[in-house]
Amino acid sequence: MEFDLDRPVWVQVAEVLRERIANGTYQPRTPIPSESQLMGEFGIARGTARKIVERLREEGLVYTVPRLGTFVSPTSNEDK
Repeated sequence: MEFDLDRPVWVQVAEVLRERIANGTYQPRTPIPSESQLMGEFGIARGTARKIVERLREEGLVYTVPRLGTFVSPTSNEDK
C-alpha cells in the first residue's frame, strides 16, 4: 500500500480496516489481523499497529480477548 504523505499512516491504515469491517471482509466475532500481521501487510511499526487497534476498540468496532486476539464487534457492520 502506498501512503499519502500528507496524512498520518495510522489514520490511513485504520480507514482500510474500517472499510474491511464495513464491507464484511472481516465478519462479526471473527479475528482481525494481529499486530504482527498488520506490521507485515502495511510495513508499519508495532506501536503504530497497536495505536490503530486501540482506536478501533475505542470506536466500538473491535474488542480484545486477552491471549486470544482482537475480534470484530458483533454489531459493527449490521447497519452498513
